[in-house]
Amino acid sequence: MKVWGGAWLGLLALLSAGLVWADEPAVEQARDALSKKEDDADSAKALEQVFSASEQSYTLLKKGERTLTYGFDYSLMRDTQIQTFRANNNIVSVAAQSEAQHTFTNSFTFDYGVWDNLTFSIRLPFVAAYDTERSIDTYSLGDISTSLRWQPWPSVRGRPATTLYATLGLPTGQSPYDINPDTALSTGNGYYSLGGGANLSYVIDPVVLFGSLGYTYNLPVDDVNQVRGGRLLEKVEPGSTVSYSMGFAYALSYDVSLSTSYQMAYTLKPTYTFAGEEVDGTEQTSAIMNFSLGLRTSPDYIVNVNAGFGMTEDSPDVLLGVSMPLDIKGLKAQ
Repeated sequence: MKVWGGAWLGLLALLSAGLVWADEPAVEQARDALSKKEDDADSAKALEQVFSASEQSYTLLKKGERTLTYGFDYSLMRDTQIQTFRANNNIVSVAAQSEAQHTFTNSFTFDYGVWDNLTFSIRLPFVAAYDTERSIDTYSLGDISTSLRWQPWPSVRGRPATTLYATLGLPTGQSPYDINPDTALSTGNGYYSLGGGANLSYVIDPVVLFGSLGYTYNLPVDDVNQVRGGRLLEKVEPGSTVSYSMGFAYALSYDVSLSTSYQMAYTLKPTYTFAGEEVDGTEQTSAIMNFSLGLRTSPDYIVNVNAGFGMTEDSPDVLLGVSMPLDIKGLKAQ
């Protein structure tokens, strides 16, 4: 099964959608480090605001502040998948399938500042998927995810800023273990997940360097009762995932910025149980290169447009996305 980096979709959706979506230092960190100078006032202010908008996962809100962000993401996974299942070190099943899956995701992310150094987030995705090779489509709610982001130490100018995070993924989407994989598509992973990690960011005007390291434990799925390869699949133990990312954001002007990031995730071998017999799957490695353009549309709003591509067979071939803040009356704290 091919993996998309949250994802952060969040990676990503990290993105995101985190990716992805899971990388977030405080706005105050950038504000303190980017104190105005006589010769770079516009550059510093632009970098601070652009970085906060284009790298939402590195932004902590003040106590009581609330934001709502809309994101639209598209991904293409085109490949011929070959899956092998082993029992007692012998290959017992081989499956090959050509696919060209287009996935469109509309997501809404709500952030709330619990304290000045603690932010709660929840992401609600709506997914439409279409496989052009098999003429299969589906429309459904995706996997809802929540996160807590905590800045344990106040930011100090000239030093990297650190943010710790914890995530919870809920299997609210259409599970791949509840459908006929030959005639339907899934919109979720099908299992709960718990994750945690740390983010670092460092401001070198007019550049912000950032990186993250995380671990995700995917909980087992019992009572599957799905026929695969002519055998009854009873249980799935998804492998845990180790992920990291790094990149930088650069302010070209007060209204335009660019950022580049590299995201990678390694998932351990899953275990499938067929009628009491355990079979090992294969590990997966996802690597994505992403480029983002931030455009200021008004003094308070920045629209972020991104494009990326996968660098391994387990990654989406094409990634496109756009995100923007939504101004809803009564949402902001008084």
